[in-house]
Amino acid sequence: NHGLRRSTRHERFFQGRLINRIYGKGRGWTFSRIDFQVHGSQSAVDVALSRLTRKGVIRRVLRGIYDYPKHSGLLGQRLSPDLDQVSHALARKLGWRIQPSGAAALNLLGLSSQVPARILYLSDGPSRSYSVGNIELSFRNTALKEAGFRIRESAFLVQAIKELGADHIDHQVVRKLRDWLPAELREKVLRDSSTVTVWVYAALQRICQEENHG
Repeated sequence: NHGLRRSTRHERFFQGRLINRIYGKGRGWTFSRIDFQVHGSQSAVDVALSRLTRKGVIRRVLRGIYDYPKHSGLLGQRLSPDLDQVSHALARKLGWRIQPSGAAALNLLGLSSQVPARILYLSDGPSRSYSVGNIELSFRNTALKEAGFRIRESAFLVQAIKELGADHIDHQVVRKLRDWLPAELREKVLRDSSTVTVWVYAALQRICQEENHG
C-alpha cells in the first residue's frame, strides 16, 4: 500500500508538470508526447496524456496528437483544432520540416474566402494525408526551397505573397497581413526573410513598416 501511494503521488506530480507546460503554452496549443520527452519516460508521458484526455483537459485530435482546445463563450463549445498547430505538432513528432503551400497560407491567413476541403503543406518527409474533422490535412514530399525560415510567420507570409502575385499586393492585403503579424515579430521576419526574391521582400517591407498616421 505504501508503494502504491508513493507511485500515485509520483504520477500526480508528473501529471501536474505536464499540465503546467500545457497551460503555459495557452489554448490552441497542439502537441504529442515528443514535446514532453524531457519530462519523463515515454510510458509515463503516455499515461499522463491518457488521463488528461479522459478528464477533458486536453483533446485527442489524431492518433498521438492532442490539443488544449480553445472554447467559444458565444457558442458554449470547444472550437475546432488549429490546423496549423496540428501540422506543426505532426512535423515535430515525425521529424519533418514543413511549410504551407501558397493556397494553405491564403486560407490560414484569412485571405481566401473559399472554405477548403483540403489544406496542403510541403514537406521533406513522405507524402501523407490525415483527416481532421471534415478537412483533409495533406503533406506532399518536395524539395523545400525556402525551408530555412526560423520563424513560422515568415513562411506564411512568403508563401501567401507568392501565391497572390506582385500585382495583387494592394493596400488592403498589406493592411490585413500587418494586422495579423504581431508588431514584435516584424523586424525579426525581415531579418529571417532577407534572402527571398526581391519583389517578395519589397512586399514584406511594406507589411512590416509601421502605419503612417496623419
